[in-house]
Amino acid sequence: MDLRVRVLGRLLGRMSISSMDEARIRKAQASSIPHNPVTDALLGGVARGVRLTDGTARGEVGPVPVRVYRPEAADGPLPLVVNFHGGGWVLGNLDSADWLCSSVAATVGAVVVSVDYRLAPGNRWPAAAEDCYAALVDLVARAGELGADPERVAVVGDSAGGNLAAVVCLMARDRSGPRIAHQGLVYPSVDLTMTGASIEENAHAPILTKADCLAFRDHYLGGQDPRAPYASPLFAEDHTGLPPALVQVAEHDPIRDDGTRYAAVLQRAGVPVRLTEYVGMPHGFLAFPRLCRSAPQALAELCAAQTAALAATG
Repeated sequence: MDLRVRVLGRLLGRMSISSMDEARIRKAQASSIPHNPVTDALLGGVARGVRLTDGTARGEVGPVPVRVYRPEAADGPLPLVVNFHGGGWVLGNLDSADWLCSSVAATVGAVVVSVDYRLAPGNRWPAAAEDCYAALVDLVARAGELGADPERVAVVGDSAGGNLAAVVCLMARDRSGPRIAHQGLVYPSVDLTMTGASIEENAHAPILTKADCLAFRDHYLGGQDPRAPYASPLFAEDHTGLPPALVQVAEHDPIRDDGTRYAAVLQRAGVPVRLTEYVGMPHGFLAFPRLCRSAPQALAELCAAQTAALAATG
């Protein structure tokens, strides 16, 4: 593992969710890392040639904030990619997804919309999942307003956002739409029982530890059933009819086996799936594109997969 990744993990370990009480969580939820030359040098800024617009979409109980990314030079209706940010269902916001979403918009040539769902512990499961599904339905219905094509839709999410992207695909199948052409699942959490072997293998990994995984899970579920399919999509009774998937996992990640097992389940159900493990990488590496050497490769793979899937439906 790169020394800079180890250093990053040591620094982030001081802000572990496992040591936060609810007052500190609320403070963290209210804060955001601003764009400036220093933070952009570390975390990546907004990709050139992409226009950002903030708005709202329909959530389960009221409007939720969204951010729209559109390539400035693009003409005509573009594919629509809906993103769900990571952060363990407890942290994260629209700003945290700027690099990924703007890069996907620029590379795929798509309208990307990032959804800011309700966070735990103030809003337990299934609030986030229902917000994300409601927002997806609303955004597809309003695709024309966004300059997007409602027949070419993909979803993407990292970590908890990968969980939500997978859950939304289940919901869309079970609730008769909308049709999703591709799901990009970046080191997704899909088993909230936390029983994968990688949990123990990487219990003290940098960036995300076993203690963090359990804390995020407990804040999100609040004691509810971790095997509920819309919480843990790995345990859905049926995975047939789901969109083709790219599943990206990291070697030094406590939830690495979530992704590998979900890819296997999808494959057994006849779903086209590609699984890639990024050697030497920790959980969350795509959020640190200037520090983690595999981030550009993972982004390129994600964009290529979504470009191909969305072109095939056009």
